[in-house]
Amino acid sequence: MRVALFVTCVNDTLYPRTGRAVVTLLERLGVTVDFPLEQSCCGQPQFNTGYRHETEPLVHRFQRAFDGYDHIVTPSGSCAAMVRDNYPRIGAKAAAEGRGDTLTRIAESVVPRAYELTEFLVDVLGVTDVGAYYPHTVTYHPTCHGLRMLGLGDRPRRLLGAVGGLELVDLPGAEECCGFGGTFAVKNEAVSAAMGADKARNITATGASAVCTVDNSCQMHIGGTLARLGSTVRPVHIAEILASTKEAPL
Repeated sequence: MRVALFVTCVNDTLYPRTGRAVVTLLERLGVTVDFPLEQSCCGQPQFNTGYRHETEPLVHRFQRAFDGYDHIVTPSGSCAAMVRDNYPRIGAKAAAEGRGDTLTRIAESVVPRAYELTEFLVDVLGVTDVGAYYPHTVTYHPTCHGLRMLGLGDRPRRLLGAVGGLELVDLPGAEECCGFGGTFAVKNEAVSAAMGADKARNITATGASAVCTVDNSCQMHIGGTLARLGSTVRPVHIAEILASTKEAPL
């Protein structure tokens, strides 16, 4: 099986090891991974800030970059949700404005092929035990886009539960937002910081040595808050846990 990795801006710029972990994991499972060099931002920051028309060229670019691939896999619930949920909205709005159906047809082409990593593992590859080993106590924060827009459900927890050596502990208030929300954290700094502090306190209270998510953007917010509060809990993306083995720990 051959898939395209959509690494996303945050991972490419700040967390490249997550992208490398995805490749390591998928290749271990027999998947051939390509990295289309034309890929860029999916347009989420622009769209969420109200610049819908400025997002449209990025929708076109996404289609060009990932044309011809059966599956597009990304280690980001929020970017997967942008493609799956908002690309059709962008196409519908353009059509309603009398600007044709090109964006609608692009959405119809890419939406069925775009998968967040844990969805791809469970729904397409049909695996929950990926041969990982991670001897640490971990708690899981379900990020808002993955939880509410993608409906990831228990997929990430099922994958974590099958990791050798890993003790998964419940997070109080798990479904509460961490406060990042992309541009929300910039526009509503005080509210964002308060929400982050609540989340960080709950994470620390679990006694876990690591907290994981399916989104490094939320992980960045949580990790920064934990550090400012003096917590020793380590933020880690789920891809890095799933890529780790006894022979090659990450």
